[in-house]
This record gives sequence, C-alpha cells and structure tokens, in this order.
Amino acid sequence: MSKAQLLPNVSILVFLAFLTGCAGVERDHVQSDQLSGCPKQTVASLIAGQDQLGPLADTHTLKCALTVLRNTHDSAAHRTALGSHICMHLAERETNQENREKLAAEGVSFAETALAHGGTGEGAVHYYLAANLGMAVREHPTLAIGNLGRLEDEMKQALALSPDLDHGGPLRLLGMLYLKAPTWPNGIGDRDKALELLGKAVKEHPEHPLNHLFYAQALWDEDDETVLPQVKAEVALGQKLLIEGNWGYSKEPWQKEFNEFQQEYQETRPIS
Repeated sequence: MSKAQLLPNVSILVFLAFLTGCAGVERDHVQSDQLSGCPKQTVASLIAGQDQLGPLADTHTLKCALTVLRNTHDSAAHRTALGSHICMHLAERETNQENREKLAAEGVSFAETALAHGGTGEGAVHYYLAANLGMAVREHPTLAIGNLGRLEDEMKQALALSPDLDHGGPLRLLGMLYLKAPTWPNGIGDRDKALELLGKAVKEHPEHPLNHLFYAQALWDEDDETVLPQVKAEVALGQKLLIEGNWGYSKEPWQKEFNEFQQEYQETRPIS
C-alpha cells in the first residue's frame, strides 16, 4: 500500500531546510481584528484557570487569553506551556492554512520561551511544542523533512516526562510521526514502532477517539488483509467515542480526520 511521503528528493530538501534556519517556520502573529468584550484578566488568573482554556473554551475566550499572554512581561507566563497550549487549539480550529501555520508557529515560540526560562511542567511544554511544530510544517515537505529530528526529540521528551498527558498524547504524536515519516535511509519512519506506540495508546487510554483512529491507520498501513476486522472495529469505536463524548471544539476537526481516513480506506478497500 502506498502512502504519502514527506519528501521527493532528500538531498535537495534537506539543503533547502538548512537555508531556512533551525525550525524555518513563519513567525508573524495572526491579528485578532476588532477583538472586544474580553474580560479583565491577569497572567495569574489565566494560569490558575488554565484547565478551562482547552477544547471546551470558545474561540473568543482563547483569543482574549492569548492577547494577555502576548503582551505580558510576567516571568511566570514565560515558564508555562499555556501560551503554546492555547495556540495549538486555535490553530486546530483555523480553516485558513496561512493563519493556522502562523498560530502554530507562535505556539512553538511560546514553548521555546518556556524552555529557555526553565519552564514548569516541561513534559507539557515539549508536547505542545511538538504538536504546534507538526501543524506549522505539515503542508511543506521541505520544512517537514528539516524538522523530523526535532519533532522526534520533542515528542520523546514529552513521552518520558508526561506520558499520560492529553489522554496519551505523546504516544499518539510519536506513533503518528513514525507512521507518516519516510523510512530509512530517507527518514525516521518505522511502522513497527508506530504500531507499538499507537497500540499502547489504545490500551492505556481507550477513552480518546484519535487513539483508535490512529491505531486503525497504523494497522491498515501494514497491508495485511487479516487485520481488516480490527481496523473496522477501531474506526467504529473511535467514531462512537467522538460522537458521544464532550470534546468541545475539537470534535469538528477530528471528525474531518475520520472522514478523510474513511474516504481513503473505502477507495482502496470498501468497508462492508
């Protein structure tokens, strides 16, 4: 079975990636024009209520919080993963590719600042850095191949420090990196590692829809007809969890991922 590779010509793209710099991602901010009605907030109040600034928070609330974090000189803000976390959720919701990449790049910058300041909760910092970096470069093969090593390193550190974060998020991200990246000698892709990590994510965090979707993708990528019933079961369970669970604003982009996989799957092997 064929799958999309991240690069057509490794030597040329690695050279170009080197010319773009370390991360090579866009650093401009997405401006929130005419953002009004924001509550009076401090960095301290945002940090204290950061558990509420996730998938269940509306976009206006996240943009207001991001504005505070952008404009603060509070050292406490510079040590937290909160800015990177907020950017990830805003980027995930953004339908405009350019704006999505700018938000994700800003999330990378927040995380880099946190690490430079000896950030608290470093597992989360590495995790959101990797999640944002992946979104920032995924549509650009040159940048993607240039950042494979960094993505792997950040995800490994997140897994070592906070394996259960975001319902097994580090397992999920690292597993998908190994699944989608080009294999040796062109890259770090490894199907066996992908299956192991994503299978562990499903086993340890069966409550998360994407764990089942990504594990199904890894099984399908093996091109083994005997796993078809398991692929179908994982997709069905993931869909059920997505529909019935309270996943907030993440539900729409995740449903799109399910739809895209099912369309790809059905074009090759129709689900009966």
